[in-house]
Amino acid sequence: MPAAKPAVHSHDAATHRSHKDVVNRLRRATGHLQTIAGMVESGRDCADIAQQMHAVIRALEEAKSTLIHDHIEHCLEDAIGPASRDQRVTIQDFKKISRYL
Repeated sequence: MPAAKPAVHSHDAATHRSHKDVVNRLRRATGHLQTIAGMVESGRDCADIAQQMHAVIRALEEAKSTLIHDHIEHCLEDAIGPASRDQRVTIQDFKKISRYL
């Protein structure tokens, strides 16, 4: 088994401001999924179920986006130090385009 590559940077979960928000979003999505499973089991209308599934997917996408954007800001700042105005603009541009991932 090949050796693991060393991390480029290191940090703990407490250093990311968004982690509490992301965890809360994931917990809500988990509860929502359990509700949807109950809807399927009870024979609810497929359109209603699909609508609720769509809502959970959007919630997960928002959690992912929040996590990625915070990671970009935090890890880039760790790598380059305090960002200049131009660097902050570049980071914002990168965050905008990362929405399409």
